[in-house]
Amino acid sequence: MTSAASASDYPSKDIRMVIPYGAGGPTDIIFRQIAREAEKELGVSVVPVNMTGAGATIGSRHVMQATPDGYTILGGHDNIALSKIAGMVDYSYDAFDPVARLTQTFNMPTTYPDHPVQDASEIAQYIADNPGEVRFSMIPTSTDHFFWVQMFEAMDIDMNDVRMIGYADTSEQMAALAAKEIDFTITNPACCSAFYEDGTMRALGIAHSERLDSLGEIPTFHELGIEMESATSRGIFAPKGTPQEHIDILASAFENALENEELQQRLINDLGSVPLFLEGQAYRDFLTENEATLTQAAENIEF
Repeated sequence: MTSAASASDYPSKDIRMVIPYGAGGPTDIIFRQIAREAEKELGVSVVPVNMTGAGATIGSRHVMQATPDGYTILGGHDNIALSKIAGMVDYSYDAFDPVARLTQTFNMPTTYPDHPVQDASEIAQYIADNPGEVRFSMIPTSTDHFFWVQMFEAMDIDMNDVRMIGYADTSEQMAALAAKEIDFTITNPACCSAFYEDGTMRALGIAHSERLDSLGEIPTFHELGIEMESATSRGIFAPKGTPQEHIDILASAFENALENEELQQRLINDLGSVPLFLEGQAYRDFLTENEATLTQAAENIEF
């Protein structure tokens, strides 16, 4: 048994990691890559199970209701809180025992190559010049929906001056952007690095305080005078009541996994996701603040 598991008989069998999104998407890829490293610490397989549907709540509800023994965990992100805020479910982060935050993927407003807006700082003036005509895509109640609301607030943009166009998923938004049915969408390197490189899409800034090494030509929001940061924060959650010893073993395994330099480089350079491990009370405090920020943003959203 490896060091992460030596303090207990746990784990003595494979661990199911429910991912409430489809195979091949950014969330799926990120969790699978990290899980492969965590397996080496745990001495058992971490088996990804894609459980999609109902705005990612089928998977989260399944884990919430699972036996709290450490053998069923959730690979989730901000959507856990967003689903409650939007009235889709009656539970949020506090329905789980948080294990650890693993990564943050910073978001970027994006347009098609020949759009007249050159960077995010020009969006407000473009809207002022074209009131009621500028089209922003989003998946209702998703992280990109909330991103736009927060950005509009940071830039003093009146939501009545823009058109919000809803789509079912990211692929539909990408197709709409390529067809110039919309002006702007939200992307991140986890889904779209290849599109930035081949010129299919043009990122207008990154909602982070530092440029990404892999996309160093893209300016930060702070450089552009936009005082806002936005990231999709992915982490591991266990059913409420999971023994603390099991949570600690899981957290240690995932922390050690993120120390692997090859994995770090894949996450940063290929997936635009920064390993930012957080556990225990610090992670619980982060989740509380995260939900409060999203709840405040929701005051300007009609569900």
